[in-house]
Amino acid sequence: MYAFMQVHHLIEECLIFNMSKEECMEALSKHASVKPVITSTVWNELEKENKEFFEAYTRNRDQRATDMEKRGRIQFRVNAYMREKGNKD
Repeated sequence: MYAFMQVHHLIEECLIFNMSKEECMEALSKHASVKPVITSTVWNELEKENKEFFEAYTRNRDQRATDMEKRGRIQFRVNAYMREKGNKD
């Protein structure tokens, strides 16, 4: 069984990869055999101790998701335009 500090370190690795709490819980369960309830408990404690960091982290993740969604819509439009243009030529 993992100690608090080991799970803490693994969560830090998840944060480096910009994972959500749920993604981290899934990854640690699958790859490190850490029960999701343990990951969730440690994550919650870290959030309590580092409230400002996690607020900024969440805002950053939300902004990245919005940016990725915008890029996806733009790419979809470009692809549709290119297909339409190709059909006219």
